Parts: sequence; C-alpha cells; structure tokens
Amino acid sequence: MGDYAVQFLICNALICPVAVMLLAVKRLLRKSLTGRMQYLLWFPFLGLLAVPFLPLEALPLSSWLKAFRPVSAPPLESAMEGAAALPPAGALGWMEDFAMTVSEQASPGIGLLLFALWMAGIAAMTGLTLLSVLRFHGIKRSALPLQSPVLRRLYQDCLLEMGIPRPLPIYSTAFLTTPVIAGLFRPCIYLPIHVISDCPPRDIRYMLLHELSHYRRRDYVVNCLMHMVRILYWFNPAVWYALREMKTDREIACDAHVLGMLEADAYESYGTTLIDLAQKVSRSAFPFVIGINGGMAQMKKRILHIARYQKASPRQALLGSFSCIAIAVFMLGFVPFLSIGAADRSRYAFREQGRTISALDLQDFFGQSRGSFVLYDAQNHTWQIYNQELAQERTAPVSTYKIYSALLGLEAGIISPEHSRLPWDGRQYDLPSWNRDQELPSAMEHSVNWYFQAIDRQAGLPAIQDFIEEIGYGSCTAGEDIASYWADSSLVISPIEQVEMLQKLYCNQFGFSQENIQAVKDSLFLYTEGHSAVYGKTGTGNADGKNILGWFIGFLEQEDHVYFFATNIRDGELAFGSAAAELTFSILSGLGVLD
Repeated sequence: MGDYAVQFLICNALICPVAVMLLAVKRLLRKSLTGRMQYLLWFPFLGLLAVPFLPLEALPLSSWLKAFRPVSAPPLESAMEGAAALPPAGALGWMEDFAMTVSEQASPGIGLLLFALWMAGIAAMTGLTLLSVLRFHGIKRSALPLQSPVLRRLYQDCLLEMGIPRPLPIYSTAFLTTPVIAGLFRPCIYLPIHVISDCPPRDIRYMLLHELSHYRRRDYVVNCLMHMVRILYWFNPAVWYALREMKTDREIACDAHVLGMLEADAYESYGTTLIDLAQKVSRSAFPFVIGINGGMAQMKKRILHIARYQKASPRQALLGSFSCIAIAVFMLGFVPFLSIGAADRSRYAFREQGRTISALDLQDFFGQSRGSFVLYDAQNHTWQIYNQELAQERTAPVSTYKIYSALLGLEAGIISPEHSRLPWDGRQYDLPSWNRDQELPSAMEHSVNWYFQAIDRQAGLPAIQDFIEEIGYGSCTAGEDIASYWADSSLVISPIEQVEMLQKLYCNQFGFSQENIQAVKDSLFLYTEGHSAVYGKTGTGNADGKNILGWFIGFLEQEDHVYFFATNIRDGELAFGSAAAELTFSILSGLGVLD
C-alpha cells in the first residue's frame, strides 16, 4: 500500500501539467469549438484520472495486440517427443553459482504514512458527502408532486420538445433555492416553490428545458463520476480546478443545447432568465445534484456564451470532432505513465480466475528463511504455491536469466546449436571452470558470466530491450548497464512468472526456431532420477558480501507429465542458489513428484 501511495503521488505530479496543457488547448480553440465540443474535450482527461485505479497490468496492451496475431503452441506431448536423448549426468558444477550484487528496496515507512493521509482525506470527503446525501434525503421526503395544471401541461410540452418519451417525476419543494435534477438510478426534477409562484411560465419553461437537457445527455451520471474523482483527488488543486472548469463547460453545453431549440429572438430572454435567477438564489449546497444556477464567475461565462451564440456550421462540427479525437489520442499516450499497475514493477498481477490453485504449507522446509515455491502440472493444469503473496513479488532474476540470454544469442545468430563456442578473454576468474573457452552447455552448467555478457554486448542493449518485451519477461526493463541489468534489479521477475516463462519456452510459444529452443533446453539438463529427467538453473544474489537471494527454476520431464517449478529464497541461511536447488528436490520428493 505504501508503494501504491508513492506511485499515486507521482501520477498526480504528471496530472498537473496535463491539466494545464488541456486548459491551454481549450483556450486556443475557444473561438473555433462549440460549447458542446468544449465540454467533450474534458472526457479524455476524466478517463485519464481513472487510469491509476485500473488493473492494466493484468490486461497489458501487448496481449490485446497478440490477440490479433495468435501463436499456436505445440502440445506438450509432441514437444516431448521431439526432445533429444538425455545426455549422461555430469558433474554438478551448476550448484556453484556465482553471486552478484542485488540492490535492496527502500523502507516503506514514508509510503505507508502517505497512504494513511490519503485514506484519511478520502474518509473525510466521503463523510461530508454522506451528510449531504442525508440532508437531501430529508428534502426529498418533504417534496410533493407538482400540482399546478398549467405547469404540468408546460412540462409535458417540454418533454415533447426534448424528445423524451418517458416523463421524469417532477416535484415541488420549499427547501431548495434553484431547480435541480437529482438521482443516479431514478432521476427526478425538483422545482422550488418560490420559482413556481414568482417566475412567469416562459422562464419556467427555460428552466425545465435546461434540466431536461441535462437528463437527455446523462449529465447526472457524469456529475456523480466527477464527485468521485473529487474525493479520490481531494489533495490535488489542479484536479479540483479542472473539475470546476468542466462543470462550467457542462452548463455552457447545456445552454447551447437549449438555445439550439429556440428561435434567435428568444436568446436574450433565456439569458435574462439566468441573470434574474442568479440575483435571487445562491448555488446549490449539494454537490451531487445539477441545477441551472451556478457561481457568479460561471454565470458570467454563460451569459457571454449566450450573447455570441451561433448555431454550429458543418466546418465547426468537423473541426470539433477532429479536435476531440486528437486530444483523446494525445491523452492515451499518458496511460502507461499513469498506470500504477504497469508502473508497479515490484509485483506481478497473477490472474487466478479459471485456474486450479492449491496452497502449500512448506514452512517446515523453509524454516526461518523467507521464500516461496511454485509448481505447475502442465498435464492437469494445476498450480501448487507456497506463500503466494511472495510468489507474486518480483526480484532480480540473477543467473536464471541466462536461459533467455542464450535464447537471444541463438535467435540473433551470435551463437548456433552447432557452433556455440566463445573464446575465453584471458582474464583470471575466481572459479577455475570459467578460465577456458566455453560452449553453451558448459557456460550454462558453470553459470559463466563472461560468456553471456559477451552475447549481450554483441546483441546490444536496444536488441535486449526489444527481446524481453517480445517474450514478456518480468518487468520488461533492461535498464542501462548491459553488464548487470539482470542482477542489479533493473530487470525483475516473480517466481510465478518464472514458471510461466519456462512453460512458454518449453512449448515454444515465442514462435522461435525449434532447434534453438531445443538447444537451450538441452543446456539446462542436470541429471536423471528414476523416471524423471531434471532440467534447471540456479541463481544467487549478494549484497554487501552477504547472500540475500537464491533461485532455482526448471522443469521435470516424465513419461506422462511435465512439471515446471520455481523456488525463491529472499533471506536467511538458505538464500543462495545451491541451497534453493537442494530445497526444491526435498519439496518435490515430499510431494511425490520426484522419485
């Protein structure tokens, strides 16, 4: 929650200049756009304010695009049949994984404080709204159906003019100062008794047409949405100012709708009605209702609009439509920056709907270490997860990313299944197994950093970024350091995502060369155990000379099953790759998966 509050505050810092830009564009186009178009320009901005609360990470744009270009994955059975014969088990050099530095996360205290303050403001605003609702409910209970036969006939005529087939309930009340329309699901019109007794039928007709125009354009629904935004963004003055301007443009658009129904010689009398009403009554104290009256600044703008009102020409209508579309597209470009779901790189939005998931209790296995375990049975489509909260939390993949670095090298032609040897650079490394030329199987077995860094340097950072976006790897951010992006938390991934990526790799859902996929799978082979062939890769993270992260990911091939697994240990005595591997084998044996 603390991270969310911090990121929401960052979103608000971006929303302020967006609001200013929109106001500048509206001012620039004010003489070219109709009142209705000026109002419609606010809707993309209103939609943009909803983006931080939408789960866009669960529905990434890339998945929408891929829906039009489906990639058919071969069934698991056929993928297994195409596998090469298992090589004999070799030395367990893969257990000796080299440690790299992993940046640690900052304290969440400030974020939690911001979240508490934000919630307190929302609670206060909600409380004030509920009090206002209760006050208005008392007014509704005292209101009576409109009794005057003359005004009821006038109301029926207004309904016909507006083309509204079903009449709204209309009431008279002594406790309002201005006509309003209220109600989200059953909107009603309320006329003050002083308006009924003091105003001539012509003025009442204008008021009724104005309120019916709000009803026909569903402004009462938009008004409720605006008030919800006001509650959520209670601390942002730019949002409040924008909503005030949107409210003014809404009333101007409504005036324009009514003026479009009147003869030109009636414009002056309609404006006079607004002026007289402004002098007699005050603004409504209920933020969720819509009335014909407003503040003096709003009334001044509306009178000026009425004074120079002209019916829109085809050119104006075309320009207005183009402007709305252009601004909507412009606003769409800010969606990735305002989507907290997309911006929150620390967590993976795992979609549980339609999945069979079982919670495991593996506390005895992990002991004092904080970690998670994920197992996916591809044949039965079942998930078994220990500590799902942590299994959705992302961290650096460290050496486990070398699986996909190898795949990039193969796909880019830097290495090939037949010719994967890269020459040793002559530098003396602490691990003797690194101090010689390497091929893909040996480089993967001994987790030789320089081998995969050489691949990355030849590919280049832009190609790496494109590659991880194409395959959808974790946070899809390669950062700026080509030598350590997979270990310095520039690129992060969760245990659940590790399992999903392995499944995609195994079935070649990427649409890559099957020969390259098989070469990567062969390089991950560890040993056979009973009826199981074990494939996997360890990873270790180190900070300040202390191991703080251990990974072991991979899959098991059996005659009738393929299991994909990921073990992640965050701290404690077991926070390194070989310990994660040993822990994984113990868990798999305990679950009856591994002989």
